[in-house]
Amino acid sequence: MGNPVVHFEVVGNNAEALQSFYKEAFDWQMQPAVPNYAMALPGDAHGINGGIGAAMDGGAGHVTFYVAVPDLEATLSKIESLGGSRVMEPVDVPEGPSIAMFADPEGHLVGLIKGP
Repeated sequence: MGNPVVHFEVVGNNAEALQSFYKEAFDWQMQPAVPNYAMALPGDAHGINGGIGAAMDGGAGHVTFYVAVPDLEATLSKIESLGGSRVMEPVDVPEGPSIAMFADPEGHLVGLIKGP
């Protein structure tokens, strides 16, 4: 399968409360990554890891998923040609991957992560 979903993210106003909620609800491990953000580790070979934290710049909370693609810029250009829009230009996460975000034609937020 090409371009698999490889990460999920839940962000909102209270990172600590969200992390506690998901930890208790699903027995996920929370591993602090950066201030106000933790990696959510379901601990199952059939699931994917994710992140739970505070929304950037106090923005609205959201749930999104990240799709692995080989070329962020090429994928964003294709998405724009199909009626989507760029939300976040490609950036390198400190000690992590390169990511970008887009909105589909109905405004749903989706992440991209540079991968194989």
